[in-house]
Amino acid sequence: MSIYWVVLFIAVFFEVCWALSLKWIQVSPGALSFSVVGVLTVANIVMLSFAMRGIPVGTAYAVWTGLGAVGITVASVWVFNDPVTLQRFLFIALIIGGVVGLKATATA
Repeated sequence: MSIYWVVLFIAVFFEVCWALSLKWIQVSPGALSFSVVGVLTVANIVMLSFAMRGIPVGTAYAVWTGLGAVGITVASVWVFNDPVTLQRFLFIALIIGGVVGLKATATA
């Protein structure tokens, strides 16, 4: 696995943290929560743009958004007790299948 893919997966982690931090702003608005969101936003975009140096843009963005959506959904079930349904996890499986397919067919 190339460094670009490693950085992309780290960017996905930051994407999940960023989305969860938006909920934190709603619950506890203040300088710290806004600062954390700002730092996560910058780190997230910098890592995604670096990953796009070695991974096709469409593939990198699709993986980033797809795995970000999966991560946020799973984290929100665990952290915020969002509903768990068979349909939700079926569609998560479809997203993961798409990401695996994009990774398998990528040139980087």
